[in-house]
Amino acid sequence: MPSAFKALIEMSGEVTKAGADAGVDTSLLELVKIRASQLNGCAFGLDMHPTDALAHGEDPRRLFLLDAWRETELFTEEERAALELTEVITRLPQTQDVPDEVYERAVKVFNEAQYRAVAWMIVVINAFNRLAVPSRARLPRRD
Repeated sequence: MPSAFKALIEMSGEVTKAGADAGVDTSLLELVKIRASQLNGCAFGLDMHPTDALAHGEDPRRLFLLDAWRETELFTEEERAALELTEVITRLPQTQDVPDEVYERAVKVFNEAQYRAVAWMIVVINAFNRLAVPSRARLPRRD
């Protein structure tokens, strides 16, 4: 299904552009991708997205501690809202709900366009993860 995969890549680009147009920091979207990939156990995503984040100037310490983000003061209010939303949307098949308090925290720090861009990025990265894991996507060689 190469054409479907290409469409998903194009959708990711559109969501990234919408986020940038709305003022969402690229580093926040990278954190969303990494956190969803952690939750989904996606090795391919966990190889790709931290590398991308570092290339955009992300602090390695924050990446090392991302899985324990609640226990640190390293993340902004916006990042914390996005990470919490990432966890809820990624686990939606189990929870079947976005709790009101999670939604309210997110819309408090994001305007409507920003919220949509973050939510869409969460959906897109989950789609990529849900394709990569069962297809056993191999990590690229790094010589």
